[in-house]
Amino acid sequence: MKIYIDADGCPVVGITVRTARRYGIQCTIICDTSHSIEWEGAETIVVEKGADSTDLRLVNLLSEGDIAVTQDHGLAAMCLSRRAVVLDQDGRRYTEENISGLLEFRAVSAKIRRSGGRTKGLPKRTSQQDRDFERSLTEIIGGKI
Repeated sequence: MKIYIDADGCPVVGITVRTARRYGIQCTIICDTSHSIEWEGAETIVVEKGADSTDLRLVNLLSEGDIAVTQDHGLAAMCLSRRAVVLDQDGRRYTEENISGLLEFRAVSAKIRRSGGRTKGLPKRTSQQDRDFERSLTEIIGGKI
């Protein structure tokens, strides 16, 4: 089991790396050239900036049973197809049961923005969200080792 982080804009890189290190699990951070992110105890892969370059690299590295951390619903769907466990930044699991609805919501939101409308952004991140994420990640790791 390995952990891969879609690190561009990810608020839980540090929590993920520390948790992986605590359990002796290899952790890889994947980002593009505009977000070079380095953490002790994790490998960093920097890809060229471009549409989906980070996503494609992460998916190509995944094996069944690995853990992926992303807030991108499209990437989550690709990770699920590789039989990975996928978490968002709040510790919620993406599953075969919820991914279709999340992708539909993403498509509707994009359509609203393309037509000049506005969608509500994410609220300010809280320490409770960080705790929820860490608890979920720890539970998943505990169930796998």
